[in-house]
Amino acid sequence: MAWIWLIIAGLFEMTFAVCLKLSDGFTKPFYTIAFIITALLSLYFLTKAMVSIPLGTAYAVWTGIGASGIAILGIFLFGEPATFLRLFFITMLIAAIVGLKFVSNG
Repeated sequence: MAWIWLIIAGLFEMTFAVCLKLSDGFTKPFYTIAFIITALLSLYFLTKAMVSIPLGTAYAVWTGIGASGIAILGIFLFGEPATFLRLFFITMLIAAIVGLKFVSNG
């Protein structure tokens, strides 16, 4: 169950990053409040995952899900470039996350 909590935490991390961008420097109340709520939810689920997943693994996977997810969302939602090298390194990041799952004892 801890890995499910960790994936949920990563999805909320992606959500709070999008809300942070859309908050326009915390000038848009809806997105600012959504950022706060999703950030707190992300941390809540991360702490639930850390009960049985080692700290280093949980944190690395959490940030990896957020980083790779946001890079992909940036391409689709905000028109960020989708160059070969960028997609290659996003793929490598995802491979590293999957690798951590397979070598983890949690």
